[in-house]
Amino acid sequence: MKTKEQLLSFESTIQSFGYYPHMVSPHEMDELRGSPQQVDELFSSLMLDRTREWVKLADERLAGTEIKCFIQPGNDDRYEIDDVLKTSRTVINPEGCVYWIDDHHEMISTGHANQTPWKCPRDITEEDLEERIEAMAVRVKNMSNCVFCMHCPPYDTPLDQAPKLDQEFKPQTDGGKLIMIPAGSRAVRNTIEKYQPLLSLHGHIHESKGSTKTGRTLSLNPGSEYGESILRGALVDLTENGIKDFLFTSG
Repeated sequence: MKTKEQLLSFESTIQSFGYYPHMVSPHEMDELRGSPQQVDELFSSLMLDRTREWVKLADERLAGTEIKCFIQPGNDDRYEIDDVLKTSRTVINPEGCVYWIDDHHEMISTGHANQTPWKCPRDITEEDLEERIEAMAVRVKNMSNCVFCMHCPPYDTPLDQAPKLDQEFKPQTDGGKLIMIPAGSRAVRNTIEKYQPLLSLHGHIHESKGSTKTGRTLSLNPGSEYGESILRGALVDLTENGIKDFLFTSG
């Protein structure tokens, strides 16, 4: 990069992939290489700054509208993010709560997940995860119209198939093909089977875009390609009497 314009363009590209650009001098770089703690502190600082930027953008664009914006941290998000979300006038973090998203539909949500190989900040045991979901589910007034917003998809479904990893976190293959295994949550599946909500929304397993039915419950995972600068989503048309239609989106 020879010009300031090239540098700004490169930083923009880094940001679009979900990373955090940060300028340092050669001396500062040497210090960071020798101090994992400083790297970790810097990462947290940049992460919180980015979250503040998104919250500010949401407040600017949604203030005065009737749009409800729910942002829920996922299992690899640090807990410090929650405090930033609380500062917003328009963004709601639905973690652990029962929310009426309209006059007919309640939503319960958690970004926690069962244990992963990466030991993320919000990885917990299946027992703890089931307790969290149960604590919300028992407060729902009308389960037949309820939406479960669970970061982790239900175990052993088309929504939770992920590459099998070795001890060095490298995907394993058989005959040149990836070995896929279920990596979702038994607790999430148990509670969906037990309560049969109208809809369940999931993420977590980026490779497993799809939909499935568990009894009467429609479950969706739009997948994720944010590393390729693609935003995946799902548009769901809810009515008083059920789900009219849904459509996976990308942009």
